[in-house]
Amino acid sequence: MTETNTKTLPKPLSGWTKFLITLLIIGGVGSFVWTQLPSGAYPTDLSRVGSGQPTLVLAFDMNYGGGMAVMELMNEIRPDYAGKVDFLVAHLGMADGQAFANKHGASDGTVMLFTSDGTPGGKLYHPQSVDALHQALDSILGLER
Repeated sequence: MTETNTKTLPKPLSGWTKFLITLLIIGGVGSFVWTQLPSGAYPTDLSRVGSGQPTLVLAFDMNYGGGMAVMELMNEIRPDYAGKVDFLVAHLGMADGQAFANKHGASDGTVMLFTSDGTPGGKLYHPQSVDALHQALDSILGLER
């Protein structure tokens, strides 16, 4: 008696299975991209500097991580200064953001503070803690929480 070695090939995937796998991959990639986006929306209208309210401006470039880390710190302190400080972003990927950062000697992750009349009040290069931002806002701009 001879034995034959027959291998059975797997059945090709059905149309529905391919569709579901594609949908799962797209969903996974979309979820990952969503988690990488900056949280908290900040206005980029830099003409608001000097409009009667102290202003914190973050120089932000999506291609680097420093600005993202500082933005997370800003998200934590923002409620403490609601109505007292304007929080803005100078987006370094836009012409007006680049011009603003060049004028003030800022790069990604730099926080620039301005008094209510637009006078520069100070600059922090990549602040590492919420306390550093609190101290800067409280002392340089004369604010209290």
